[in-house]
Amino acid sequence: MCGISGFYKSHGNLIFQKDTYETILHKMNHVQKHRGPDEDGIYLDDHCGLAHVRLSILDLAKGSQPMHCCTGSEDYWIVYNGEIYNMPELRRELQQQGIVFQTTCDTEVLLQGYTRWGDDMYEKLNGIFAFAIWETKKRQLTLCRDRLGVKPLFFAQNNNTFVFGSEIKSLLSYDKTLSKVNKEGLCELLALGPAHTYGKTVYQHIKEVLPGTFLKICGGEVQENTYWKLESREHTDSVEQTIEKTSFLIQSAIHMQMLSDIPICTFLSGGLDSSIVSAVTANRLKEQGKTLTTYSFDFEGNQTYFEANSFQPSQDLPFALEMSEYLGTNHHVLQCSNRDLYEHLSSAMFARDFPCMADVESSLLYFCGQVSKHHRVTLTGECADEIFGGYPWFYRQDMFDRNAFPWSYDMDARTALLKPGLIEKLPLQEYSVNAYETTIRETPVLSGESKEEKRRRELSYLNIKWFMATLLERMDRTSMYNGLEARVPFADHRIVEYVFNVPWSMKFMGDTEKGLLRNAARGLLPDSILFRKKSPYPKTYHPVYEQLLKDEFLRILNSTSEPVLEFLDKERCYDFLNTPMSYGKPWFGQLMAGPQLLAYYIQMNQWLKSYSIPLDI
Repeated sequence: MCGISGFYKSHGNLIFQKDTYETILHKMNHVQKHRGPDEDGIYLDDHCGLAHVRLSILDLAKGSQPMHCCTGSEDYWIVYNGEIYNMPELRRELQQQGIVFQTTCDTEVLLQGYTRWGDDMYEKLNGIFAFAIWETKKRQLTLCRDRLGVKPLFFAQNNNTFVFGSEIKSLLSYDKTLSKVNKEGLCELLALGPAHTYGKTVYQHIKEVLPGTFLKICGGEVQENTYWKLESREHTDSVEQTIEKTSFLIQSAIHMQMLSDIPICTFLSGGLDSSIVSAVTANRLKEQGKTLTTYSFDFEGNQTYFEANSFQPSQDLPFALEMSEYLGTNHHVLQCSNRDLYEHLSSAMFARDFPCMADVESSLLYFCGQVSKHHRVTLTGECADEIFGGYPWFYRQDMFDRNAFPWSYDMDARTALLKPGLIEKLPLQEYSVNAYETTIRETPVLSGESKEEKRRRELSYLNIKWFMATLLERMDRTSMYNGLEARVPFADHRIVEYVFNVPWSMKFMGDTEKGLLRNAARGLLPDSILFRKKSPYPKTYHPVYEQLLKDEFLRILNSTSEPVLEFLDKERCYDFLNTPMSYGKPWFGQLMAGPQLLAYYIQMNQWLKSYSIPLDI
């Protein structure tokens, strides 16, 4: 994994100010150095600058970027972030067409593939990727992002300048004025956050390349093209065939994503999803005479303060230890202290470049930092719930029937601490409804489906486009902030395409959440894990952490200069602090409740200060 950035100017000649623009490229690399601590490089010509920081996974010696090749009279340059899991097959295909490779890395396969197949190459790729290719003769820049948006790619356009990067901070290092936030951005933060509308960011002038999309930038014009999108198709496989194909696709994805020249590990919570990934990985490594290393996460004092609820019925640790023993892995239990959890809130905000999933995100950032001391590639169980229908809103009737984002429907909880005047000024409810209804209208439906099955499809599409995207962003930023490459086998597009069209009666077979996935994993896991009730990513219930949040929030309220005070109603906030914190009624997802609301505003305050955000409301 790596970090990419760069810019394109349709007029003028950058070489005339070479020192200036090379300094900018180095600065763009510097702010993303955490994504690629091993190497960095830049390229500049008269209209384009490219920058790259590298985390070495394949061909450690020869995979430097920006990478160049020449075909006929055209020179091609590439900067790339990601992994192409079917690289060996594509490499052989190109060799059969006469290509002689100079490296063994997937970057050169991408670059040579583009010279042969052009934009038809994207559909051939199985992987997670974001890359930019500059063609010197055409003076054309191409940006492309993977199908599910596992790897990030942001851009901004102003007059004759186009700038892009893996993270928003790289764009802000090019032009600080891009940090402007208007009413729409505040609606993103307050009505939808920590999610955001796909294609948008909270910043007025910064957008993201949509998943499954590529851009062509030439002569000051930007053309957007879609090469992949989810489609609805009739499912004709029997139950037995569906289980068999699902099992095959999952194991195929995991095996492909074990591609690495350095040792890999897995995150093992003891839940169904991570246990499947760990089991398949451990079994393949055993065939090679190797032992898998696994990691599980917990919080200081959770043995004492854990509170079971409908969203989080049990602790993970006993199941993680059971699964590790079953697989014979080299297991490590990592524990996050209250102080580390609190102090990493700021790092999590900087990693995302705006307020995020509070301590749900800061804890994962902390854990990734611990794992990265020993491993640089990990496989995770992310995305299975969105794809296989694991969340309660897929099957609980009260949540199923809500005509709103099922993970974020209570606007009263979101606005509980805000000034009434701000609520009147910002159309938060309307903004959320419009975003929800836009996605519902986009959902690819199948003619002849029942009303209920159509609703299942809408929920699946909503989860993939919104909730899964938020968790993938969390996984990318928290891992790459620490120079750790996190792979997500369940986000293989073949799995997503297939399971999206499997009817609910099969996904929920046996009247069990993720029944299809459980049946596809038979033989891989002990029954105690295979049929364990879903429990999401863990969080702390420790009163000391809650008090740390309250102390900082109280400090902010008692100040006269903290920028978030422009949004908060002090009287409401004091009342909130004096009320016992609610852990069982989330305002986002399944984990973000009372304490996380405080943490979110603490992050917002630091973001407004540290990024010098100019507001236009």
